[in-house]
Amino acid sequence: MRSVDEQLGRALAAAVRPAPVRVAISEAQGLLCAEEVVAERALPGFDQAAVDGYAVRSVDVQAAGTEPVLLPVVGEIPAGSRQPRRLQPGQAVRVDTGAPLPTLADAVVPLGYTDGHHARVTVNQPVPSAAFVRRTGEDVQTGDVAVRRGSPIGAAQVGLLAAVGRSKVLVYPRPRVSVISLGDELIDIDRTPGQGQVYDVNSYSLAAAARDAGAEVNRVGIVPGDTRRLRETVEGRLLLSEIVVIAGGVGGDQSEEIRSALSELGDVDLTRVAMHPGSVQGFGRLGPDAVPTFLLPSNPMSALVVFEVMVRPLIRAAQGKRNPHRRQISARLLSPITSVKGRRGFLRGQLLRDESNGEYLAQPLGMSGSHLLASLAEANCLILVDEETTEIVLGEEVQVSFLAQRG
Repeated sequence: MRSVDEQLGRALAAAVRPAPVRVAISEAQGLLCAEEVVAERALPGFDQAAVDGYAVRSVDVQAAGTEPVLLPVVGEIPAGSRQPRRLQPGQAVRVDTGAPLPTLADAVVPLGYTDGHHARVTVNQPVPSAAFVRRTGEDVQTGDVAVRRGSPIGAAQVGLLAAVGRSKVLVYPRPRVSVISLGDELIDIDRTPGQGQVYDVNSYSLAAAARDAGAEVNRVGIVPGDTRRLRETVEGRLLLSEIVVIAGGVGGDQSEEIRSALSELGDVDLTRVAMHPGSVQGFGRLGPDAVPTFLLPSNPMSALVVFEVMVRPLIRAAQGKRNPHRRQISARLLSPITSVKGRRGFLRGQLLRDESNGEYLAQPLGMSGSHLLASLAEANCLILVDEETTEIVLGEEVQVSFLAQRG
C-alpha cells in the first residue's frame, strides 16, 4: 500500500504550468502575472490636489497660525483641466480634488481651513509645503515595477495596471481540467432513474471542485463502461486538457480492463493508497504530452475526498501557487472519533470558533459511513488523523484542513 505523501508526490511531479497568454486586464483577475509590468509613466503623472480647497504657496499662509490671512482668489481649476495656470505670490487658486496644481503652488489649503469664499478667501490655519498634494511619481515612478511576475492579480493589481496605462497583461492561464464519469449505471440528472440506475453525481461535483480550485473546466459527463469509447473520449480530451479526471472504474472486475485500455495512451497505475476514504485510486500520464490523469472512486463522497487530497494540489501547482495545499489549523475535538490503523484519515468535520477564548473547535460529521455525501455538504473542514492513530478522545487537539472556497 502506497503512502499518501508518495502518491501526492507523483501527482505534483507532473504539474505543468500552461504557457502564458496576453489578456485584457478585465479578464486577468485571479490569475498569476507572467511578466514584470514596468511603469512607462509616473503615477500620479502630475502634481495634483488631494482635497478640494485652495492652491497656495505655503509661505503665504504661515501667519494663519496667529491670525487669519486674506488672499485674492485668481481662478479655479477643476479636475481634468488641461489649461496651465501660474500662481503669483500672495494669491490663491480654487482647486478640486485631482486638479493639477498651478505653477509655484506647493500646498493646498482644505476648504475646512477657510471661509470658502470665491473672490477673497480667508485662511484660518497654516499648511506646510506639500500638504494635501499628491506629488508626481509619489505612488509609482517611471521605470518602477508596478506588478511583479508571479504576483496574484486581484482588484488592486487590476486597478494599478489601469493606472499605469496597461490595457492587457501577460498571465498564466487557468489549467484546463476535463471531468468524466464512467459507468453503465449512470444517467444524467434530467432523466428519471430506472431499476439499478443512479444519477451522475461525480461529473457535477468534481467539476465544481475543479472550478473552485481555479481551473477552467470541461464537464464531459457520462461515458458508459465501454473501454473503447472511454479510450477514444480520453484521447480527445488529452489534446485540450492539462489534467483529466475520471470518476469510476478503479474497483471491481472491470478496473483491469479500464487500466489496460488507458495504458494504450500511456502509463497508468492502479494502486491502494494508505488513506480513507478513497484508498483505491489510479494515476497516470497519458498522451504525447504526458497529461496527468486521475482515476477516482465511483463513490461521490470518496471521489471528492481523493480530489481534495490529490487533484486540487496539482491544479494549484499548475497555476504556479507557491503553496498548493489548503491551510491547516489546530482545533479541539468536540466528539470522539475512530480511524483505520495504517491509513491516514480525512474525516468530515465542521470547524467552529469558541467566542469566549477564540479557540477553534472541530465537530466530526457523518462518522457512520464513507458514502454519506450530505455530511460532506455540511462540512467546512477535513479532520486529519495520522496512520498510527485509531482513536481520538473528546477534547483532544487535532489538525484540520480548512475547506474555504476559492483558496
